[in-house]
Amino acid sequence: MDRRQFVTRAGLGLASGAAAATGLAAPAIAQGKIEWRMQMTWAKNSPLLATGPQIVADYISKASGGRMSVKLYAAGEIVPPFQVIDAVADGTLEMGHGYPAYWAGKLPAMQFFTPMPFGFTTQEQNAWFSYGGGQELADEVYGKLGVKFFPSGNTSVQAAGWFNKELNSMEDYKGLKVRSGGLGAKVLTEVGATPVQMPLGEVPQGLQSGAIDGADFVGPFNDMAFGLHKVAKYYYWPGWMEPCGVLDCMINMAAWEKLPDDLKEIVKGANTVANQVVLNEFVAKNAQALAQMKSDGVDVRTLNDDIMKKLAEVSSGVVQSVADSDPLAGKVYGSIKDFMATVKPYTKISEGAYIDARPV
Repeated sequence: MDRRQFVTRAGLGLASGAAAATGLAAPAIAQGKIEWRMQMTWAKNSPLLATGPQIVADYISKASGGRMSVKLYAAGEIVPPFQVIDAVADGTLEMGHGYPAYWAGKLPAMQFFTPMPFGFTTQEQNAWFSYGGGQELADEVYGKLGVKFFPSGNTSVQAAGWFNKELNSMEDYKGLKVRSGGLGAKVLTEVGATPVQMPLGEVPQGLQSGAIDGADFVGPFNDMAFGLHKVAKYYYWPGWMEPCGVLDCMINMAAWEKLPDDLKEIVKGANTVANQVVLNEFVAKNAQALAQMKSDGVDVRTLNDDIMKKLAEVSSGVVQSVADSDPLAGKVYGSIKDFMATVKPYTKISEGAYIDARPV
């Protein structure tokens, strides 16, 4: 932001009365137009990940006929990436775009909006948000942090990870240093591995130097873009740790409540579009990247049934312990379990059975 913009917005902030007094910035208004700022947790032009926030910003401006605009900022341009939700809550930003795992340490219940080991598929989670009470529960959890929530993209199923050692039994996990986070990291701890927190950009060097033995990353397209196929020997599937990965759009609560109803619907629509388009892009480009990796000789493997069975058992205990640690976390997990009991048999007999029967 240049000096003139800063002075102009500072003046508008002072004129907003009660909003300025509480530290919650009202939407900037210039010639009758509402102007919001949104920062994403990704760098500019991040493959696939930057698609969603750009769609949201463009959609709002076009669908509102210019009555409302959203200026998009990349990670670090206004606040550090992991402080985006705080900046939205205190009004520094009106909107933010990121990944629930980045805020998982703020509330126990937040962990159930991060990828849950052996949890929902992407489509099951979308159905839960829309028809299983998930949106209302997300609003309750995010509301405690002072923001409104919208699902705004999804990575789809991710891999079990890149490793420089073979995984033939549960014993092979012991002592491994694995870049991971969220509930999946707690499962790895229980089976004897050591989770390591490491920014995405440092993962290739970490694998190459031996600082880590394995890494949970994003998916074939992003993994290939970062060169992980050049520094790790084995690419393991299926993605038991992250069967889906919703991206979140956060809105300052005071700014949201001041929007007229028609603009609220436009913001909602923008995120609905982003949620689907981002998923479509991930599926298409990950499929292409995986085919390229195989063509280039990447050793793509699947974890055996014994490992998967044991990981599922440990995951169940870890997830339940988080649910038992906090009433709101238990409430969210209870809703997930109830919806899973309904949707899982359908998914198994519909998509699961069809995929197993479909010729290769």
